Amino acid sequence: MTTHNNLTHEQLLNALSLRDLTNPKHGIHAMQQLITEAETAISSLWSCYMQQINSNPIVPVYENYDALGYPKDGASRDERYSRYLNKTLMLRTQTSSAVPTWLSSWKNNRPNSLGLLAHGLVYRRDCIDRWHSAEPHQLDIWVVLPKQQTNTKIMLSDTVSALMKTLLPNHTVEQSSSPHPYTTDGIQLDAIEEGNLIEIGECGHIDPALLDRNGWPSEHYTGIAMGLGLDRILMLRKGIPDIRLLRDPEPRVQNQMDSLAPWKAVSRQPTTTRDLSIVVDHETDMDIIGDKIRLALEAQVDWLEDIQLISRTPYEQLPKPAIDRLGMNDSHDNLLLRLILRHPSKSLSATTANEIRNMVYLALNEGSKMYLAS
Repeated sequence: MTTHNNLTHEQLLNALSLRDLTNPKHGIHAMQQLITEAETAISSLWSCYMQQINSNPIVPVYENYDALGYPKDGASRDERYSRYLNKTLMLRTQTSSAVPTWLSSWKNNRPNSLGLLAHGLVYRRDCIDRWHSAEPHQLDIWVVLPKQQTNTKIMLSDTVSALMKTLLPNHTVEQSSSPHPYTTDGIQLDAIEEGNLIEIGECGHIDPALLDRNGWPSEHYTGIAMGLGLDRILMLRKGIPDIRLLRDPEPRVQNQMDSLAPWKAVSRQPTTTRDLSIVVDHETDMDIIGDKIRLALEAQVDWLEDIQLISRTPYEQLPKPAIDRLGMNDSHDNLLLRLILRHPSKSLSATTANEIRNMVYLALNEGSKMYLAS
């Protein structure tokens, strides 16, 4: 695992202060209606005792990874992509971190069948564009049933079909194979939006070993596990063009966030673009870049609508004058990035746009030469 600093106290407080749009105690939001619809769809298919969980986002690393069957050397554990408090605690990357404890809590008093809706914020390091957030909302749906009462061949397909017809009735959803540590027959779900595939979740049959470890003998029980990205599903359902709008304080925006009614466009400011050429390590990807920018810009990150990777050129493909000008070595790549800036309520001056460009540049560039905009 690559070594990076753990979260600072301030970073932790900022993360925990975010409103959880799935939690009615934090205020009514359309996202909660999606959860209700999902519960209704599941209940119409499977007769089971259904629970809802909105648990503490600080979890033991063991529960987020080991208990679910993630390999010790799995890439998802890398501190470039997860937010650790220390060696044993972290901000969860998935609401499924609650599942093993939930399953185990019933092992001495098992109902005939059992269902779970676990929802809330999850915390990742992610790229920046209109479909991505570093703190998205996730809904985990798990159903455990007796094998003798279940046709396992159609259980997963029936569940996916019912949920997608309910949550995204006007979208086609494609399925593709996607192996996952705690499922078998894993599937990725992608909604088609304007000809593009937008990932909205993953699912599969519950790994028999996970059931066995937590008191549900797999010779007698089976089940399905599904993790859905609620932010994207809500965007697709309502026609919301940008994930930042889900939290935008503008009254004309928030007044539309208490129902699943179609989105009505709100007049927005024009965009401003800035291109920058930077030097980064070979292993630096857009998720790492997005996280570094969030840390550098803090509240101003909401002014950054998109970051586009225009080109990536490794050291060995560049001429020597370019290498010297950028201050590169053979562990570096040269990236050309385009920043698309748009303030929610006012135009950005050229000076402000350059200041943001320079903050991003200084946060990312690893070359020995620096070129700031003035």
